[in-house]
Amino acid sequence: MKKLRVLTGVTPSGVPHLGNYVGAIRPAIQASLNPEVESFLFLSDYHALIKCHEPDKVHASTQAVAATWLACGLDPERTTFYRQSDVPEVMELNWILTCNTAKGLMNRAHAYKAAVQDNAEKGQEDPDHGVEMGLFCYPMLMTADILLFNADKVPVGRDQIQHLEMARDIAGRFNHRYKPLFTLPEAQVDEQVETLLGLDGRKMSKSYGNTIPLFETEKKLQKAVNKIVTNLKEPGEPKQPNESPLFDIYKAFASQEETAEFTQMLAEGLAWGEAKKMLAAKINLELADKRERFAELTAQPAIIEDILQAGAEKARSQAQPLLAQVREAVGIRPLK
Repeated sequence: MKKLRVLTGVTPSGVPHLGNYVGAIRPAIQASLNPEVESFLFLSDYHALIKCHEPDKVHASTQAVAATWLACGLDPERTTFYRQSDVPEVMELNWILTCNTAKGLMNRAHAYKAAVQDNAEKGQEDPDHGVEMGLFCYPMLMTADILLFNADKVPVGRDQIQHLEMARDIAGRFNHRYKPLFTLPEAQVDEQVETLLGLDGRKMSKSYGNTIPLFETEKKLQKAVNKIVTNLKEPGEPKQPNESPLFDIYKAFASQEETAEFTQMLAEGLAWGEAKKMLAAKINLELADKRERFAELTAQPAIIEDILQAGAEKARSQAQPLLAQVREAVGIRPLK
C-alpha cells in the first residue's frame, strides 16, 4: 500500500520559540512517526531570502532551525530532512512551472495584493513600489517545492491555503498541457494545533516581542516566565484560568489530570508567583534534554551538515526521476 506523502517547509528565521515548538515542531515530529506516512521536511532557505537580506543571519538561522528540529526528536532516518538549496532540481522545476503559469494567477496572491494595497494607501504612484520578484513569485517556488515530490498533503496555516490552491491550478495546467505527471496536493489544516499565547496574552510571536525562548537556561527560562502578565490578586484569592495566559501555556505542557489539578489550585488561591514556578518547572521537564542536545549540535555544526547532506541525497533520488520526465514532456531532450 502506497504511503501518504506529507511535505512540510520551515523557513529559517532565528531560533524557534516556545510557540513554534507547541504549534508546529512537536506535532510535526509526532506525525512523522506514523508508519503509514512518508514524511518530507525541508529548510526553505531560498524562501528566507525574500524577507532577509543579511547573509550571516540566513546562515545562522538555518543552523539554528536544523539543530532545533533534530534536538526535539526529528529522526532523519524516518524523515527525508533536507535543505532546499541542496536540491537544485527545485529551482529547475520552478523555472519550468513559471513558463507555464499565468501572471494573472500570481497577481491574485494575498501577499502581493497586500503590498499593492499598502502602496495605494500611502499614495505611491507606482503600485509595485518596493515589491521584489521574490515576493511576487513566492507561490511559484512553493509550488515547485511541493510538486517535485508529488506530496499528497501539505500542513499549512489558513493563510497558506491559497498557495496550495495555486499549486493545484499550476499542476493541473501542466498535466493538461503536457502529461499527467503531478499529484494535485491538498492543504492539511489541523484545527487542533495549539496557538500558544505569549507573555502579554496575544499570540506568541517575535513581531510582538512576547515570546519565551525555547532553549534558554533553566534560570533564564524562569525569568521569562516571570514576565507573564497576571492580575493583582493576592495569594489566597481565588483565580480563574482566563485571568492570565499562564494557564494556557501550562496546559500545553501538562496532562489533562495535571491541568485539572492546576485549575483547582488556582481556584483555591495559589499565588501567581508559585504558579509561575510550577510552569517553569513543567516546561523545563520537557525541554531540558532537548536543550542539552541543541547545545551539542550547535557546537558541532558538521554533524548537522552531514545529516542535511544525507537528506539531500535521499531527496534528490526522489526528485531526479520525476524531473527527467518533466524535461522529456516539455521537449528538453538529448538529440538522437
